[in-house]
Amino acid sequence: MDLQDQLKNLFPDHIASEPEAIQEEEHVLFIQKEPMICKFEKRKGKATTIIEGYEGSDEDFKILAKEIKTKLSVGGTFKDDSIIIQGDYRDKIMQILKDKGFKVKRVGG
Repeated sequence: MDLQDQLKNLFPDHIASEPEAIQEEEHVLFIQKEPMICKFEKRKGKATTIIEGYEGSDEDFKILAKEIKTKLSVGGTFKDDSIIIQGDYRDKIMQILKDKGFKVKRVGG
């Protein structure tokens, strides 16, 4: 007797329904005219990369921050209209943003 049969014995009046398929929609990010700024700073002795200058909505910027963090497998945060990534990843971040269609300017060395 498998699990489905056991559940039918416990709940004979229950009507099993198929789970509805959730359609995932590809979220399109706002592409801007002004370049985003990708700069390097040291905070408390640790290297950080800061991305600023996004003109779209905060939700789009948070989605972009999450995507960058997962692609680089690093920690980071979204604060005060900027993305703060732990470590010096300017080149990789700039390449990711260029592949998405953003204009990026490197600042700080």
